[in-house]
Amino acid sequence: MLLIIDDDLAIRTSLALLLKKEGFVVKGAASPQDALKILDIETPELILLDLNFSIETSGEEGMSLLTKIRARYPAVPVVLITGWGSIDLAVQGMKLGAKDFITKPWQNDYLLQSIHTILNLEQPVSDPLIHRKSGSLYRFDHIIGKDPKLLDILETVGRVAATDAPVLITGESGTGKELIAEAVHANSKRKGKPFIKVNLGGISSTLFESELFGHVRGAFTDAKTDRLGRFEMAHQGTIFLDEIGELDLSGQVKLLRVLQERTFEPLGSSKSRRVDVRVICATNRNLEEMVAEGTFREDLYYRINLITVKLPALRERPNDIPLLAGYFINNLKQIYQRPGLKMTKTASQWLRSLVLQGNIRQLKNIVERTVLLSLTDTLDVDDFQQSIQVSGTSSRTGSLPEVGTFTLEEMELQMIRKAMEFHQNKVSKVARSLGITRFALYRRLEKFGISYDTEEL
Repeated sequence: MLLIIDDDLAIRTSLALLLKKEGFVVKGAASPQDALKILDIETPELILLDLNFSIETSGEEGMSLLTKIRARYPAVPVVLITGWGSIDLAVQGMKLGAKDFITKPWQNDYLLQSIHTILNLEQPVSDPLIHRKSGSLYRFDHIIGKDPKLLDILETVGRVAATDAPVLITGESGTGKELIAEAVHANSKRKGKPFIKVNLGGISSTLFESELFGHVRGAFTDAKTDRLGRFEMAHQGTIFLDEIGELDLSGQVKLLRVLQERTFEPLGSSKSRRVDVRVICATNRNLEEMVAEGTFREDLYYRINLITVKLPALRERPNDIPLLAGYFINNLKQIYQRPGLKMTKTASQWLRSLVLQGNIRQLKNIVERTVLLSLTDTLDVDDFQQSIQVSGTSSRTGSLPEVGTFTLEEMELQMIRKAMEFHQNKVSKVARSLGITRFALYRRLEKFGISYDTEEL
């Protein structure tokens, strides 16, 4: 049973008709007193609660009732109903434990989506270890690891994916937030639809509207044709908003509008367009601190984090480091045509001790650099140590300067020297191993003054 608490008979009737068509049993209450009487007799699956029961629209009665409901029936999810102008009030309600808020006038499909999502998330887990045993319940391509923290996260991702719940993925840079977002989409009902990635940190405030919502011809000087925005591209699919903590306050207001109303206007147009998207956000910043500082809108924060997934740093799951390194090496076998590539057990154990501030991304770079610089296909501790940090910077010895101090050009020079030494100056083999053409390699050899076998010319 769903309970609708609203003093407006028209709203109660409209919601009841909508929910009954979906197969729900519905009861209505016109006042807090009526609602508490019903709750004394029967416990609903979910409550739809209007916050305003008076002309002044202060919301005091609604907030008081929410407090009582949360105290007496903490397991019953509550969805708040409010006007757009009372979102601050809804945010207060979210702090008190409400699961979501819907603004009037609502969209039927979005309201139903929210209700189904919340009810699905309230279902108990029959076997939290099932995917660990079978390995086939969910699809987690390219996510490598057996650490219990990671497995718990994947269990949550698998359950949440089947809903349309907005997901906020947090964690340090390089921990794999984009992979988790892709996994949510791949395990969702929208998996056959678009998955659109947007790096908000890379979009200037002047281009924000055009990039996300599109524009019409003539909207600005260079707008020669109409252009679809990222939200419209993601229609019926998923939009992944990476680095959402980098979005300025002006952009946050515009984003909140489209997330709340599921409508937007392309730049230069006065016609609203509807969009149906699942929203996943990610950040390496502490949004709660940003809310307290006033640099991130509190209402937007509560809109995007119905479910929060916090990824552990790689140092928190060191046993997964050898697994990841092995995975990268297997990929590099194909890329560099070196089928014999492998690492020793000693190297595998040594990698566990590394402090990787850049997490998985840094580990991947270390492994690839080691493969490029190693003279043999069996990678040992010395090979990894040399690729990370070798004392001295002499180009004669081919040694590398300390990580963080060498330039891209210096790195390129050392990689070419090592590859030439390994392949005995055979240009065609060196070019294949480096993934470039022979002519591109010739240009680099001449640039760095490195001699080569002229018989191949």
